[in-house]
Amino acid sequence: MPRRKRNAGSSSEGTEDSDFSADHEHTDRIETYGRTRRNTRLTRASLRLSQSSQDSSPVQISPTEVVTFSARRVTRSRSLQQGPPVTPKKYPLRQSRSSGSDTEQHVEDLKRAADQDESPPRTPTGNALSSESDIDVSSPNASPDESLAKELSLKDSGSDLSHRPKRRRFHESYNFNMKCPTPGCNSLGHLTGKHERHFSISGCPLFHNLSVDECKTRASSRDKQVEERTLSHRQDENRHGTRHQEKLQGQVAEGSNMIKTIVFGRYELDTWYHSPYPEEYARLGRLYMCEFCLKYMKSLTILRRHMAKCVWKHPPGDEIYRKGNISVFEVDGKKNKIYCQNLCLLAKLFLDHKTLYYDVEPFLFYVMTEADNTGCHLVGYFSKEKNSFLNYNVSCILTMPQYMRQGYGKMLIDFSYLLSKVEEKVGSPERPLSDLGLISYRSYWKEVLLRYLNQFQGKEISIKEISQETAVNPVDIVSTLQSLQMLKYWKGKHLVLKRQDLIDDWKAKETKRGSSKTIEPTALKWTPPKGT
Repeated sequence: MPRRKRNAGSSSEGTEDSDFSADHEHTDRIETYGRTRRNTRLTRASLRLSQSSQDSSPVQISPTEVVTFSARRVTRSRSLQQGPPVTPKKYPLRQSRSSGSDTEQHVEDLKRAADQDESPPRTPTGNALSSESDIDVSSPNASPDESLAKELSLKDSGSDLSHRPKRRRFHESYNFNMKCPTPGCNSLGHLTGKHERHFSISGCPLFHNLSVDECKTRASSRDKQVEERTLSHRQDENRHGTRHQEKLQGQVAEGSNMIKTIVFGRYELDTWYHSPYPEEYARLGRLYMCEFCLKYMKSLTILRRHMAKCVWKHPPGDEIYRKGNISVFEVDGKKNKIYCQNLCLLAKLFLDHKTLYYDVEPFLFYVMTEADNTGCHLVGYFSKEKNSFLNYNVSCILTMPQYMRQGYGKMLIDFSYLLSKVEEKVGSPERPLSDLGLISYRSYWKEVLLRYLNQFQGKEISIKEISQETAVNPVDIVSTLQSLQMLKYWKGKHLVLKRQDLIDDWKAKETKRGSSKTIEPTALKWTPPKGT
């Protein structure tokens, strides 16, 4: 059925309008009650802020500003007020409590109220609160709505910082119109030489009877001195580090070779260089050796037991020379390999350039000994290749330290040249020579030449003839003549000067030394070996 049109002023229309107005009034009361509770909470938070910021003056609250919890009392208090109602400060609330258009409208109202609101409360020092230094007024009993409202208000207030006073910088607060109190000073320069101006007597160059340039010069000189000191300290540290590193390397080298002394017969000898003995023996620091078979041992007890059983009293091999108590034995490295290896290891303790240790088969060893009632004691030796391509008559030569500076070194050299004479060859030692070896050979070549010149009666002399008679290489002869200043070049010819003063000195030394430490060629009983 079609709806009837309601006439104006009918009872049904009036009843309907009255119901609608009642519903609308009820809705307004609910909204007013919700807003009143929110405003009450925000008013309490603002009161706490003002009370914390003003310690001396308590907050005066008028009866009209007190808002009650019920909607009726709020309405009555507003009706009792004279004048316009006081609008409390509004802060944004959590948006999750409202939804839809009501939320958007409420947020817009809060923004307008915040824009129209006064500046935020001041701290006791007079500065506005900032996000960096706010006063925490929240109490443990504060509701989450209050804390959230405070956070949102701080965010809104932090977006606009125009009301905050700017922090003064140094150049804004510093007074550049200051002047030095020294009379006649224009405040330019500084005593340290590092600044362009000064404003006190302590930095005034004129007060200290100096100029600006002098201060700068002194500052530059001080900087140079500091740099030099730093550089010297660094150099000292580097030197100290280098010395420490060398010491550590020396300790490592000593750790790899702990052989400091050897007990050899009745002598205790200090070693000079590293020798590649087995590691278990190199760690001991002291080795005990049999002076006849050259076997090395770890302790004196083992040595004594060995000496009680050892049957060797001379080196293995053939005795090819004997004069008095001096004997020379020829030992083949192929036939007596262990003895020759032990001899090379022993020699390396006192030789720096020796490289032969274990490969001893291609060599012949000529061992010189001194005999007594206990046996033939090792004096020295030299080794020689069986087939030398460069006609070297000595490969390695050594005199034991206890027999040095007694003429045994020259006897070994003379014996090597005696073997070369028997072989009808010209010999020379293998290079490079050690320092002591070079001194010994230079002394021997000098004696050979002076002896030959003393016996020579002709007018013309030939280097080749000297080499054939003495078995010394011509190169060694020329170098010795040059060192003695006996070789001159005159009118396109080389002349050998016979210096009688040197010959007389040699004669005096020969008569003083005697013939006990010389090699007698007739005492040699040796035939050159054929092949290997």
